[in-house]
Amino acid sequence: MTTVSIGGLGKRYGATVALDSLDLEIGTGVTGLLGPNGAGKTTLLRCLATALAADRGRLRILGLDPAVPAQRTELRRRIGYLPQNPGLYPQFTAYDLLDYVAVLKELTDGRQRRAEVRRVLEEVELTDRARTRVRRLSGGMRQRLGLAQALLGEPQLLILDEPTVGLDPEQRMLFRALISRLGERRTVLLSTHQTEDVGALCERVVVMNSGRVIFDGSPRELAAVADGRVWLSTTAPAGSQPYWRNADGLYRTLGDQPEGGERGQPSLEDGYLLLLGPSTRAGAAR
Repeated sequence: MTTVSIGGLGKRYGATVALDSLDLEIGTGVTGLLGPNGAGKTTLLRCLATALAADRGRLRILGLDPAVPAQRTELRRRIGYLPQNPGLYPQFTAYDLLDYVAVLKELTDGRQRRAEVRRVLEEVELTDRARTRVRRLSGGMRQRLGLAQALLGEPQLLILDEPTVGLDPEQRMLFRALISRLGERRTVLLSTHQTEDVGALCERVVVMNSGRVIFDGSPRELAAVADGRVWLSTTAPAGSQPYWRNADGLYRTLGDQPEGGERGQPSLEDGYLLLLGPSTRAGAAR
């Protein structure tokens, strides 16, 4: 089932093109969204979350048109959104913040609302911090609280922008377990710079650059972009080709075979860097 259908979507900020006639369809499951800074990922997510209107093109979410006010209101009842920098009122307790957001999401029955707040606190393992003020929570806890507010009301579409920022390895593992469960019965769109999260969670990955989709496939297919283009050598390669020294003491090169280089196993990150081109690879190697 298609949850999101996008056709020719465009958005500009002055002379800057953020979305350039973008076409995309997203269905049930976890889809990873990758791309460099300025690729248009956050603009796309804000359009999907109905926080921003596109300049042109067609957008349908759960069969509804966000350009129509009544349908936009209905959509907001069915969407959970975690922005990159969620605004969490520092003087509120974790419980009071979620209760406030639940009211905004029209959970007006007091008993039902309290049960829903307790449920999402438990989902993100913050039950023991329910009465702690937001300003006293660690960065990772605030990120989990942001995820909890997105989960209120069992949304059919969950939009997450850099959700693992500030999470330690154990918290990231718990996050992956939660998102994988959620993706079994709803649509989750996960934008991140963490390719390991995409490889661990997503059955589908979309790569954006300059406001367009430049890749749409499985993580395995993205890694295959680097087939025959990953090399390992015992000495640093000559020339300007980007490389780095890995934990085994070998030099890993992406691109043309260096002298003495032996073929290495490509990763999702290798495919992603090769797809984006030399300037991105050089930046990653520095």
